[in-house]
Amino acid sequence: MPLIQWLDLLRRAHAVKPGDGRGLEIGACITIGHVGVLGYLVQASDNLGQALYAYQRFESLFYGIRMAEVVIRGDQAEIGWPRFGGLSLGLLMDETAISALISCLRKIVPDAPNPAEVTFSAPAPEKPEVYEAFFGCPVRFSAPYVSVRFPAEYLSIPLSTANPALRQILDRQSVALANALPGSDPFAFQVQQVFLRLLPDARVSLKAVASEMALSVRTLQRRLTASGQTFQGLLDRTREELAQSYLRDPSLSLFEITMLLGFAEQSSFNRAFKQWVGVSPGEWREGN
Repeated sequence: MPLIQWLDLLRRAHAVKPGDGRGLEIGACITIGHVGVLGYLVQASDNLGQALYAYQRFESLFYGIRMAEVVIRGDQAEIGWPRFGGLSLGLLMDETAISALISCLRKIVPDAPNPAEVTFSAPAPEKPEVYEAFFGCPVRFSAPYVSVRFPAEYLSIPLSTANPALRQILDRQSVALANALPGSDPFAFQVQQVFLRLLPDARVSLKAVASEMALSVRTLQRRLTASGQTFQGLLDRTREELAQSYLRDPSLSLFEITMLLGFAEQSSFNRAFKQWVGVSPGEWREGN
């Protein structure tokens, strides 16, 4: 969902139930699954540091733009958004995003410690204590930029959901997804993430994708057309990027790649791949 559309929905929700900290409540309801492949990649990471760097690397898969930076300064670490300085879409937007990040991390970090400090670039609200109670740490407003700071030693905290094998697959999927449509419309990204969920079960179809996105088939087609895409064209490009990424991994057999891409038979994958790049999957793997 585009940032401006998301902000509009947040403002409507806030109008129905106004008050300080409403974005904190909304953010706390966001789960790993809402973030798509990026969320699952973070969840499968070995430790907190790997999870935060994965978020930094592929943030564009969620927001359509990469903004976050993870840095270490002495004995302190920080995930922040300094490139925009004091620019902000408002405290409601920022508090929702940061509370969602912290809430998701609390679910996958055993006995998660609280941050050392959270900063917002927006002016202080009437009840700043609401924010300190939620984050369990000092919260500073009118700061140069939005950030979450914590002791650098926290980066080595293991995740209860760590899955190295799954992380490798999700990392390849994230790279392929980011490469398939650089600078694309956010809606196309959403469709691609549905592809990633459905492909291994060979369930990708217009009807299945529309159902996953709670849209009619006609609406899905119309919105893809508006973003300059077709369903089959987007599916082919996504599969091609995924195929090349998987073929670079010698631990994956051609049969396994066929299954991951949702083809019923290896011969179907071979034909499709040759149409995309001009050579068979085996020949491409040997040359790359």
